[in-house]
Amino acid sequence: MAYSVRITDIKQLTHDVRQLRFEKPDGYVFEPGQATEVAIDRDGWREKKRPFTFTSLNDDSYLEFTIKIYPDHHGVTEQIGELEEGDSFLIDDPWGTIQYKGPGVFLAGGAGVTPFIAILRSLREKGDLEGNRLIFSNKTEKDIILRGEFHEMLGDDFVNVITHEETQRYHHGLIDKDFLSGQIDDVEQPFYVCGPKPFNEAMMGYLKELGADPDALVFEE
Repeated sequence: MAYSVRITDIKQLTHDVRQLRFEKPDGYVFEPGQATEVAIDRDGWREKKRPFTFTSLNDDSYLEFTIKIYPDHHGVTEQIGELEEGDSFLIDDPWGTIQYKGPGVFLAGGAGVTPFIAILRSLREKGDLEGNRLIFSNKTEKDIILRGEFHEMLGDDFVNVITHEETQRYHHGLIDKDFLSGQIDDVEQPFYVCGPKPFNEAMMGYLKELGADPDALVFEE
């Protein structure tokens, strides 16, 4: 079923990431980590659907998406970067493959962090954040989404890795097997992986090499 939802608030989180809040349809229910197919409710764009993850919680009175804008792609996200309050999305019913299976390590590459936002916010609300760690890879410091909120939630268990610039504060380089071995003290805990396909494949490979149980690996397909 398709729903038309109107934008009520827009916030610029980073130079290329926008947080958009929408009216929530009556009876619309979803779980942390789930997504939906989204289209812009505008002539010429209603059939161009893209999947986006909810970053609000089901109990919130609004729907929220946190979306990276790609102006050079000349597509849906470029158009989303130009939307204003009062414009609308068309959304379908929720779906998703990432489900929380207990305390573990979240591995995110860039905008792949979005499924983890609602999961971690839900855990914070329940007082269940202990034992979880987020390892977040970005090209530069300015690309880190919700840096303040993640630090407030996780403290030293919020680990940033920067790939494209030298930094005093964070690890510089790629997340590789050696880096992960220094961050992980229990390969039997759940691991949650989301990012671009090469990132996902690399992380899953490293984790298996380190002895992680394949059944404990949760990733966005």
